[in-house]
Amino acid sequence: MKLSILVPLYNEEEAVATLLERVIAAPLPAGMEREIIVADDGSTDASVEEVERVAAAHPGIIRLLRADRNRGKGDALRRTIAEACGEFAIVQDADLEYDPREYERILAPLLDGRADAVFGSRFMVSGERRVLYFWHSLANHLLTGMCNIFADLNLTDMETCYKAFRTPLLKSIPIRSERFGFEPEITIKLAKRQARIYETPISYNGRTYDEGKKIGLKDAFEAFWVILSSSVSGDIYVDKDKGILDAFSSAPNFNRWMADTIRPYIGKYVLEIGAGIGNLSRILMGGRKRYVATDLDAEHLERLRARLSTRPHLETAILDAARAEDGLPFRGQMDTVVCLNVVEHIEDDLSALRNIHAALVEGGRAIILVPEGQSIFCSLDEELGHFRRYSESQLRGRMREAGFQVEALLRFNRISRPGWWLNGKILKRRSISRSQLKNFDRLVWLFRRIDPHLPWSPTSIIAVGRK
Repeated sequence: MKLSILVPLYNEEEAVATLLERVIAAPLPAGMEREIIVADDGSTDASVEEVERVAAAHPGIIRLLRADRNRGKGDALRRTIAEACGEFAIVQDADLEYDPREYERILAPLLDGRADAVFGSRFMVSGERRVLYFWHSLANHLLTGMCNIFADLNLTDMETCYKAFRTPLLKSIPIRSERFGFEPEITIKLAKRQARIYETPISYNGRTYDEGKKIGLKDAFEAFWVILSSSVSGDIYVDKDKGILDAFSSAPNFNRWMADTIRPYIGKYVLEIGAGIGNLSRILMGGRKRYVATDLDAEHLERLRARLSTRPHLETAILDAARAEDGLPFRGQMDTVVCLNVVEHIEDDLSALRNIHAALVEGGRAIILVPEGQSIFCSLDEELGHFRRYSESQLRGRMREAGFQVEALLRFNRISRPGWWLNGKILKRRSISRSQLKNFDRLVWLFRRIDPHLPWSPTSIIAVGRK
């Protein structure tokens, strides 16, 4: 297990060597190694030379990333995040305001699985603190309050340097801020990702401006702007197609419509393939004796577990439907396999269906939802990684080849087909916005009633196959 310590650096020649020695000497939880990644931000003093001197004295611990000019703290942190190899990461300023001896306390909620991120709060007083500027403190409280309003959090210190994360989560969030906007940006985006955030009290030995403090009024205005812009942005995934899953978490009525459509075919022992962040799992798992939610993406499953942590019958596992070996632990054990919007992502779809067949007991059912109609294959399908859209005869044929008796074939969601055609075929859009989905979701109560009577083909088809 490793901790990545991320150090943005700009003109700290008097402090950085002492800081790095303290970081190297700081106690860590048993069995945890450390790596220190220093990103110089175009320093014009001897900061880089000081880092090199300490690195030479402690080989294999410190990595130095250089920049040709000053771009800001946000840029420096982006570079350190990209290089981080540890399971956990913590931000450490290159001055001496924060005490590395507090790493163990900050990491505790991460290590025991309670948290996805931990903020060290300077205002949850534990022991002594240095008394400094009233107006600076007031600005901190105002910005934290603003951030709390837009993120719906109750943090005491959003602007703290000490933020620790699960590294895979941190790497999956795009950072756009160049300067000190990193703090509100990461906070808002963590909230939008429904991350579990904890706070713990830390000490703080703040500097005066005479001693070299860099943040000022301009940065407060930038933070305010970042709060506003991040609160209305859907830019919360590095991998854009994963943002679709998050957008669908804002469409509970649509998810329930889909769940209600397949519910009559679901048994007591369920394997869900491609569960994502649990948008359907949380609806379908009620009343089941065993519910196994699987996905290719470990970060999705972390979020799913956090959302459904109180459900006693939930299990999770990494599973690739195209790999027979991934399904071995479930072979012949499940009476239902739910696989919605997955098979079209797999080039060898027949192998995937055969692996699903193998997971079922005799008489068990597979519920397979795929997009309908190759004639409307478009930029949205390409962006989502679809290899194909299916006709009813193609899906029936594939199911039979895999060994299934097709018990039912359901036409689902005719209402959205014109919108899919317009957005993808005509307007060539490559994403579905959260606002579009929210507006659609508000009218699902009506769409469910009229959908069976619409005269055109559906957006999706659902095959129910029995083993």
